[in-house]
Amino acid sequence: MNHANSFRDLLVYQKAYSLAMEIFHLTTKFPLEEKYSLTDQIRRSSRSITSNIAEAWSRRKYLKAFVNKLTTALGEEYETEVWLDYSRDCKYITDELHCRLISGYDEVRKILISISNNPDKWCL
Repeated sequence: MNHANSFRDLLVYQKAYSLAMEIFHLTTKFPLEEKYSLTDQIRRSSRSITSNIAEAWSRRKYLKAFVNKLTTALGEEYETEVWLDYSRDCKYITDELHCRLISGYDEVRKILISISNNPDKWCL
């Protein structure tokens, strides 16, 4: 059993939240023509990771529902990586920043997969 009292105590939530905030701040410098496409999409997907982790936490009584929400968070994580690729290739972020953010999301992905593969340790 884990020792977290809240989804906010989870390392995966903290890492994903920090990355989402970083994405928010860097996208304030994206071109205005990207406002309703890339900027909105990458902000939405990065924030959705944390919201799905929180929803999963609320469903710990039901193993399948818990894993389902974690799977959704994982999908949002992958989507965020795609938007980061576009951000790099459109020259809105540097290769170095892209690499650092992708590395952070790699950690988030590995933790989400680990929790999903061992839900009995997390569920009530």
